[in-house]
Amino acid sequence: MSQKCVHQSCGKIYTDPNEECLYHPGPPIFHEGQKGWKCCKPRVLTFDEFLSIPPCTTGKHSITDLPPTLEKKTPDPTASTPAPASEALRAPVASPQPTATPPPPAQESEDDDPSLEVPTGKTCRRKACGFQYNGQSREDEKCIFHPGAPIFHEGSKGYTCCKRRVLEFDEFMKIEGCKTKDRHLFVGSGKVKGGKEGSGEVVLETIRHDFYQTPTTVIASFFLKKINKGTAAIDFVSPHELSLDLPTTDNPPKRYKAVVPLFGPVDTTASTSKIMGTKLEVTFVKADSASWPVLRSDEQRTGEIIQVGKAGRA
Repeated sequence: MSQKCVHQSCGKIYTDPNEECLYHPGPPIFHEGQKGWKCCKPRVLTFDEFLSIPPCTTGKHSITDLPPTLEKKTPDPTASTPAPASEALRAPVASPQPTATPPPPAQESEDDDPSLEVPTGKTCRRKACGFQYNGQSREDEKCIFHPGAPIFHEGSKGYTCCKRRVLEFDEFMKIEGCKTKDRHLFVGSGKVKGGKEGSGEVVLETIRHDFYQTPTTVIASFFLKKINKGTAAIDFVSPHELSLDLPTTDNPPKRYKAVVPLFGPVDTTASTSKIMGTKLEVTFVKADSASWPVLRSDEQRTGEIIQVGKAGRA
């Protein structure tokens, strides 16, 4: 009888109990934007890359070994006690900062190229589907999936395309899709997503960004790993625009190229940039003392009123 393995990153339907199983025995870890598994070292930034991390352990399939839950930190009993209420009242209150809007998911090919062969054992690429192709007829297929991006916020997990939210990671992986198509997506067009034909380069349409500010500066982070410091170009082309050309040292290389419209004017001569291992950090020196509710002028504002600087005394 066919059974489905419950091991993380496996999920294969099997009939031979002695068949080799590749899986992750450790719990998933999400920390400061990075994603990975406790049992191995790879860390990535996007959820699709996280799901593509190759399993690190070989064993046998199982229908009873439930996956471990997300790692939770326990409070330190030796931690200092809270400050008295009188001291807490005198402490300065930090200004709230809007969280960065996650970029929209990259556009996928809608259908498989009929000229391409679908390998046996290939899994549907759409989120939350998980159907495996085993050489059967594709006449009566039905794909149930999530078209939106995964979202993790204050412990809750879900997708941007529907309202359901859960707390545990294994419950998140079981959220049923909210959209249906007549065919699964196994191979797509066969071309690298976003790539230029014949160039061997993957062109990224969006990358994740975030920022915080002081009364005189805005410090922005553009998250892209392995930026090539020798060929990257960061230009403050005008007080309201930042030009980015960020190739990476990956194989094949990736490239993010865009002109970022800034919310407020900046001092182009005093502003600086710094390339790090996982991101580009840009320090914008404000040309005025106005607060920025968003980084880009084309972003939707959150409606929050953000005060920067010292409050006046009564």
